[in-house]
Amino acid sequence: MRLTVVGCSGSFPGPDSAASCYLLEADGFRLVVDMGNGALGALQRFAPLFGIDAVVLSHLHADHCVDLYSYSVARAYPPAGPQPPIPVYGPDGACERIGLIHGPGGDPGLMKRFTFETLTPGAMRIGPFDVTLAHMNHPVETFGFRFARAGRSLVYTGDTGETEAVPALARDADVFLSEAAYLDGPDVPPNLHLTARQAAGYANRANVGRLVLTHLQPWNAADDAREEAASAFAGELDLAVTGQVIDLG
Repeated sequence: MRLTVVGCSGSFPGPDSAASCYLLEADGFRLVVDMGNGALGALQRFAPLFGIDAVVLSHLHADHCVDLYSYSVARAYPPAGPQPPIPVYGPDGACERIGLIHGPGGDPGLMKRFTFETLTPGAMRIGPFDVTLAHMNHPVETFGFRFARAGRSLVYTGDTGETEAVPALARDADVFLSEAAYLDGPDVPPNLHLTARQAAGYANRANVGRLVLTHLQPWNAADDAREEAASAFAGELDLAVTGQVIDLG
């Protein structure tokens, strides 16, 4: 199981990264996890344009899903003709939300490039991955994921404020890919995003093997996020960067 960071910028693309997008691979299967602003361009550095087997969306905020529309255009109008549909797993309403980007009434032909499956908390199988899903604490329906294969596990929070669902999902994970949009401060909004210190605290409680902070806001200093996280988690700690590859074995 191998993770490639395609985009890790929080809320909007930064100068060095697209918004949230991750490529998870095993047994020749390529799963794209989130597809935020700018992700489709960056994704082509790491996988063939039509070499994606499935997409899963944590939630329907633009910085996690909007480039799925661009991908529908790419799959609908290539010189060789429309590409066969691939599954997209997302919250309820994903098809309608993405389709409306095209304009009033959408374009049904574009959405036919995908087969949409509605996510619910619990367990499911996507390709070679056993997936556990839990609701996160965010203004719209948002899922966190635990991807497991051959005894190895990766947990991705999606976007979330503080919630006990995070350490429960991340328990003993090999890699914990956690959003850390905020730095400590007196005016951190509740129920929206985690600080780097909060993410690290959850990593410590969950006894994860490796913490990777992502969804870092372009206007925050990455070194500050690392310093805050290191004060609450003594294990292996990374900041996500575009092109980063983590081989889980």
